[in-house]
Amino acid sequence: MENGSSVKEFILLGLSENRGVQEICFVMFLFFYMIILAGNLLIVVTVISSQRLKSPMYFFLCYLSFVDICYSSVTAPKMIADFLVENKTISFVGCIVQLFAVHFFGCTEIFILTVMAYDRYVAICRPLHYTTLMTRRVCGQMVIGSWLGGFLHSLVQTLLTTLLPFCGPNKIDHYFCDVHPLLQLACTNTYTAGIIVVANSGMITLSCFFILVVSYVAILASLKSQTSEGQYKALSTCGSHITVVILFFGPCTFIYIRPSSSLSEDKSVAVFYTVITPMLNPLIYTLRNREVKSAMRKLWSRKVGSENGQ
Repeated sequence: MENGSSVKEFILLGLSENRGVQEICFVMFLFFYMIILAGNLLIVVTVISSQRLKSPMYFFLCYLSFVDICYSSVTAPKMIADFLVENKTISFVGCIVQLFAVHFFGCTEIFILTVMAYDRYVAICRPLHYTTLMTRRVCGQMVIGSWLGGFLHSLVQTLLTTLLPFCGPNKIDHYFCDVHPLLQLACTNTYTAGIIVVANSGMITLSCFFILVVSYVAILASLKSQTSEGQYKALSTCGSHITVVILFFGPCTFIYIRPSSSLSEDKSVAVFYTVITPMLNPLIYTLRNREVKSAMRKLWSRKVGSENGQ
């Protein structure tokens, strides 16, 4: 990890330097993080334990929830703890590890959301070929590809940042270590690195967004020939996914496909995709999905029944 930097640790300025605001944020974000863990863990357990939720859609949903737990856990615990302390420091190595993990899980989530859109396209537009196209093996390969894609993207972002020299100042105007804030602290010209970072993130975000748009345009086109009942059923399965895509892709696109100009603005937007979206995902998918709600009720009734039987 040696790169000629004299900086051994960074100071995270966090969301606010106002003590009263920090105390309010501590309670609020601790509550949010508990919901993230409980909600997403409940979906993972429900999908794994239910015999009815064995379709590719729920297979991907299980991994999406797992990634959400990992993604928020990279930033939220440190942010919550920092609300209570005066000295919000993070070591250089810890900062680089956090940077890698944020981009690894964030990019993996983008790929999984894209794969879920393709799954809905095949299910609605090519229903007769669905079981042959979306086999367990193919779904597993898509998930592995999502993890591998996230790893490669994160490796590029992290290596570019790690090779830069940091001589001071060491204050990061953010609540976690990210590429743009670190580029601004480097004591060298970061124009080329900044272009590569934006190109790397932009290529992935825009190409995945293009696939998403094409998938849903094809879905909407195919729905014209279906009955109103078929249209409602198809749209109900797609509605949750579209909502999550908008909540996640919107803020990510805003931050990562443009050169950063306002870090205070960026860190406020980052709250949406690191905390708010992982918290809302379980609610969005369970409130709009009868099968998931039914499976959760059965899981709960089995748990209560086993406890009463003891």
